[in-house]
Amino acid sequence: MGVELTKDSIDLGIVIHDPEASLKFYRDTLGFEDAGESPMPGGGTMYRLMCGSSMIKLVHADKEPPAAPARGGITGAYGYRYWTISVSNLDEITEAVGTAGYKVVVSPREIRPGVSISIVEDPDGNWVEFLKIA
Repeated sequence: MGVELTKDSIDLGIVIHDPEASLKFYRDTLGFEDAGESPMPGGGTMYRLMCGSSMIKLVHADKEPPAAPARGGITGAYGYRYWTISVSNLDEITEAVGTAGYKVVVSPREIRPGVSISIVEDPDGNWVEFLKIA
């Protein structure tokens, strides 16, 4: 049968430690559109940002989660390790992220003919890949 989609994109939830730092990265540096905030059941706040038609939900709990994210990048642990945004300005956005003081894990490079990537790290250590197809 399979999934019957009602939207051509996904919503991604990211649990964050510091709302101000995460909003500075995702909203102010990457330029995601602010779509509002709302209280979370069980205590906390969800900050909604739009990346194209995908919603990025930054979730800050009132109670500190008992575990930090596993470090080590793509091969550091099982599970969700990074996510990808297709862009036309790979070099410029990677440079802007680095200039803003965030870690550029992988500088822009061609990984196969006509396909280039870079990878940056958000304030909580999550990896964001930028992908450019010529």
